[in-house]
Amino acid sequence: RAEARADAALETVQAAAERIREETDLTPPQLLESLGVDPARMPDAETLEAEVNRLKRQRESLGAVNLRAEEDAASVQVEHDTLASEKADLEEAVKKLRAGIQGLNREGRERLLTAFEQVNGSFATLFTHLFGGGEARLVLVESDDPLEAGLEIMCQPPGKKLATLSLLSGGEQTLTAMALIFAVFLANPAPICVLDEVDAPLDDANVTRFCDMLDEMTRRTETRFLVITHHAVTMARMDRLFGVTMAEQGVSQLVSVDLKKAEALVA
Repeated sequence: RAEARADAALETVQAAAERIREETDLTPPQLLESLGVDPARMPDAETLEAEVNRLKRQRESLGAVNLRAEEDAASVQVEHDTLASEKADLEEAVKKLRAGIQGLNREGRERLLTAFEQVNGSFATLFTHLFGGGEARLVLVESDDPLEAGLEIMCQPPGKKLATLSLLSGGEQTLTAMALIFAVFLANPAPICVLDEVDAPLDDANVTRFCDMLDEMTRRTETRFLVITHHAVTMARMDRLFGVTMAEQGVSQLVSVDLKKAEALVA
């Protein structure tokens, strides 16, 4: 009987050794050495079996093994690298764009301030000429940044207090607006300027001043001024007149008169 138990125990040991060899490709002594465990301190067989079963259940709970995991990980890595590269390109583009915007804003501020000073100086001179005195200036308001600031027109006709444009009379507003328009044209002349009945609110004395200023502008610039007016003084100061008459009911006719040639004929 003792021999039978010994044989059974030997078979059990051999079966365990064979199982170890199949699962780990190691002999029992090699496995023990790789684990670095003192056999005297190892748990009993039942405890080890229970731990193995627990680990097996835990492994099974993870589900089936994804055999394409490595390929999927490589694909995700490639996509990640592509997005990272695109992100870097976008950040560089944004940086260049911001630098370009800052450069444009800087140049814009410089040009705006240069033009503002030029227009402001001409405006003050023309205002004084049209009103026979007084002073006027342009003021940037509401912001320290010229690109975001508003524009206020401050005027002081002769004998009056300094005020904004909206507090002046209709005739004074007209003369002030003309001084500003002509100041802009002196800074950046245009080929043609159309003035539509700008002399309507003016009396004869101010119309004469307006016409004198118009003559001065034609001498100082290459701009052709087209003036629409019903004022006789203004018409008399023009080089050429164009009028629309109705010789017959419902039939309009354009009439043109060269005042310089007409004056020569009369002389």
